[in-house]
Amino acid sequence: MTSPHEAAGPSGADEDQGELIFQAWLPSPELEAECAATEVPGHAKGIPAGEGIVRIPFRMVGMVREACDAAERAHVR
Repeated sequence: MTSPHEAAGPSGADEDQGELIFQAWLPSPELEAECAATEVPGHAKGIPAGEGIVRIPFRMVGMVREACDAAERAHVR
């Protein structure tokens, strides 16, 4: 049996939508509330409907970088 920290992993791209897709961990309610309360210049407080917070482990940095590089090479933006 794997722990939640071992399960996050797959990623991909939806070229039709121009989006990268990552499977990642969901945040704790406390972290989600902290993120929702954080002010970011140019954005209203809160998490907009249809958006969410995910946790991406450091071990996935290479996978994220590879997906971003592939999207740039394909001119998907």
